[in-house]
Amino acid sequence: MQIDEKAMMRDYIRQAMKEDIGDGDHTTLSCIPASARGKAVLVAKEAGVIAGMEVAQMVYHEVDPQVVFTPLVKDGSEVQVGDRIFTVEGSSRSILMAERLSLNYIQRMSGIATHTRSLVKLMGNTKTVLLDTRKTTPNNRVFEKLAVKIGGGRNHRFGLFDMILIKDNHIDFAGGIRQAIDSVHVYLKEKGKDLAIEIEVRSFDELNQVLACGGVNRIMLDNFSPEDIEKAVALIGGKYETEASGGITRQTLARYAATGVDFISVGALTHHISSLDLSLKAVQ
Repeated sequence: MQIDEKAMMRDYIRQAMKEDIGDGDHTTLSCIPASARGKAVLVAKEAGVIAGMEVAQMVYHEVDPQVVFTPLVKDGSEVQVGDRIFTVEGSSRSILMAERLSLNYIQRMSGIATHTRSLVKLMGNTKTVLLDTRKTTPNNRVFEKLAVKIGGGRNHRFGLFDMILIKDNHIDFAGGIRQAIDSVHVYLKEKGKDLAIEIEVRSFDELNQVLACGGVNRIMLDNFSPEDIEKAVALIGGKYETEASGGITRQTLARYAATGVDFISVGALTHHISSLDLSLKAVQ
């Protein structure tokens, strides 16, 4: 299933506008004449990585296609306090109506990108790739996963539909590792689907069972210590992609990256971040 990210973002933005604007921004409508025109600039109030420029522009153009949106930096740019991010010019009513929604997106996305970039830097020049997870805000996944990419990480599966990921509960409910893997292959053949298969293991016993079964593309090593990751990577010997997950912190990330594992997935990229402090100010 192909994902039209632009269409998805546009749909969610329209839903968010209904939530925020309802039957009208009555404060703005009552205070600001319809003929009033203005200009505003977005300014960084803390250092970080900017993400969501296109999304912010989409918000303004959904509110009013006549608003002139001028980016002053690109997504992925590292900014300092006081740096100007973009300007908007046009109907004062439209600028005010779109202000909070556009900031909600760009501030949260920039917070995710900033956190992602900081972790990627900690991993240094290792071959390991930093991945996100499905631990995202409902109906904001497309924005949050885009922010991870802008920050230098890579997306894991988008949802439940674009990859097979056999986790501990699947294994337990299926009756074991072999039963789960065999059932997946039968299902994919019946449905005519070509999906990558990843399986989570919690111990060396489970890892050896997977190696005996085969039939997967990637093995997720869940809550393994860095020392055990090294042993597991050596045991797998490049036959399958490897992913470390669970219990990995900012303090231990570099050590995990040095084990030779292909991927490290970190749920905190999207579910445990602070939005970047940005402020829209009228230009007099």
